[in-house]
Amino acid sequence: MDAEAMMATATAFVMTYGIKLLLAIVIYVVGKWIAEKLANLFERGMSAKNVDHTVARFVRNISYYVMFAVVVVAALGQLGVQTTSFVAIIGAAGLAVGLALQGSLANFAAGVLLILFRPFKAGDFIEAGGASGVVKEISIFSTIMTTGDNKQIIIANNTIMSGNITNYSALPERRVDMVVGVSYDADLSLVKQTLQELVDADERILQDPACTIAVSELADSSVNLVVRPWVKSGDYWGVKFDLTEAIKVKFDELGIGIPYPQMEMHLPKVKLPEFMSS
Repeated sequence: MDAEAMMATATAFVMTYGIKLLLAIVIYVVGKWIAEKLANLFERGMSAKNVDHTVARFVRNISYYVMFAVVVVAALGQLGVQTTSFVAIIGAAGLAVGLALQGSLANFAAGVLLILFRPFKAGDFIEAGGASGVVKEISIFSTIMTTGDNKQIIIANNTIMSGNITNYSALPERRVDMVVGVSYDADLSLVKQTLQELVDADERILQDPACTIAVSELADSSVNLVVRPWVKSGDYWGVKFDLTEAIKVKFDELGIGIPYPQMEMHLPKVKLPEFMSS
């Protein structure tokens, strides 16, 4: 009877825990397979959207390990292991790591958003994070820019995302805003005609939209006119510099005065004592 009882107990044990063990193995194997498939699907989806390969791979690994941890917890639960404390430990550890790396995680999240939404790309001239320059590289945690005098600036991605971003290269055309001051006795008709001729002579300046030339202000020392031609974004600085020089040279030829601030001082006459005047 003892042998039969032991056999019955062993059979019941195997039937009970054997099925649980089998189910746990099935959950582990199938769950791990599904986690890999979903993680790879995330990576392919980001690659299809031209997300940086490093970021796509990193996100793929993170998503896989998160899903794999869920599978392990589910398999242990099927075996009858109390997973509540285990989950609490993982959550506490994750919170501690998150607090310790909150700055880096914020920069990483900002880098992912920059790559996904693409407010700028490599080669664009931008102003962001308190600096301006040409974007050379957008990495996971920072963006590298080069200034006009060839200095390299590395800015944390979170700093860029938390402020305004001005992209000077986003649109194909830009307007050059110039202010030209002439003296009050200058012939405004001649001034405007001369400015228009200089604008028409530069082939880089677009005909449409048309250039605006108009009097904008009667200032203290000059009559100020605005000159606003439209150019291709890549021609902006070249046109601005060349047109400024051409205006100065042409105005000198025509005798059109370009005034500068002046101050007249009137000294009162003081009568000197007799011994000083002698």
